[in-house]
Amino acid sequence: MLKKLSFALFDSGETILGALVFSTFFPLYITSYLDTKIYTFLYGLSFGISFILALFLGKLADEKGLRKNFFFLFVILTALCAIGLYIFHKTPYTALLLFILMAIFHQQALVFYNSILLNFKEKGFTSGLGVAFGYVGSAVSLIFLAKFLNIPSVFLITAFIFLIFALPSLIILKNPSHVSKVSIKSILKEKKFIFTIFAVLSLTEVANTLIAVMGIYLKKVYGFEDVQIYKIIGISAFGGIVGGVFWGYLADKFKIEKIFLFGFLLWVTFLVLLPFISSKFVFFIGFLAGFSLSHIWTVSRILIIEKFPPEQVSTRMSFLSLTERIASTTGLIIWSLLLLITGDNFKLSAFLMVLFPLIGLLFYKISFKEI
Repeated sequence: MLKKLSFALFDSGETILGALVFSTFFPLYITSYLDTKIYTFLYGLSFGISFILALFLGKLADEKGLRKNFFFLFVILTALCAIGLYIFHKTPYTALLLFILMAIFHQQALVFYNSILLNFKEKGFTSGLGVAFGYVGSAVSLIFLAKFLNIPSVFLITAFIFLIFALPSLIILKNPSHVSKVSIKSILKEKKFIFTIFAVLSLTEVANTLIAVMGIYLKKVYGFEDVQIYKIIGISAFGGIVGGVFWGYLADKFKIEKIFLFGFLLWVTFLVLLPFISSKFVFFIGFLAGFSLSHIWTVSRILIIEKFPPEQVSTRMSFLSLTERIASTTGLIIWSLLLLITGDNFKLSAFLMVLFPLIGLLFYKISFKEI
């Protein structure tokens, strides 16, 4: 159990880092010096760099057995960059460079962190526990910590919180011993894998768009005040905690490809119900949102590990990381287009997002024809 908790604590620490630095304080800080479009372009560019680097390093890690080594290296580099933001906050362009590097290092750490799941017998429960701890970390940081923090101290404090939560995994977790030659060209030609990645991407598109626009949707459709919105998001976090443990448990008990299939049903149900839910039942929708989100985070990494060669886990996890980054950008672009087409009809736009899980289900059925 100690190893599982160590794994889960890192999930919590990196979520705190994401919530406080990546999503909140640094964007507020840098956009007071730099045009938002330039910042978002450079931040988006870092994701492309991250993927290319992760492919190269993932291949090296799989062939040389260096997963834990790279995980350790990039955790430390991520923390050092966060400390650097505190030191250089008076020179915004230096801070921006450090932030871009931190984003790249953080993505590498996540790829090799996910790879360490190879060592666990109960991969589903371990992954789900990590997701649950991640939701706890996000909720605590935004509800309780954020109001006591300010720039630049938030960068230093968050760096140490991240390191403290990462230490158990750095010390206790072992390096997966699997090694194998890896051909990226062969992986790109592997239809089953590529279709699976597209299926994961379809769900991640909906998930990331929901996270980004939930507050705006609740305000525009229901006219809720900020306090009510925070409560619903809190209920969503509770749904994520419950869902992480629930889906992790099921992932260990049943075939992972069948458990992943539930994700398409969950999101279709959520998006079909959403436009018709009255304000009285919106807390149920908040819970269902978190419950559905936890499914994709918990199950997708287990799917990649169990259905494809474990010796190539780091290389393949880099593709999983790419789906997250693509979805963060394209989901919002597509949401904007839907609002434009529907004349700012938020309910109809949300309903039309159902096309994503339906298309994803088609890709998934092609990947796993036996389902």
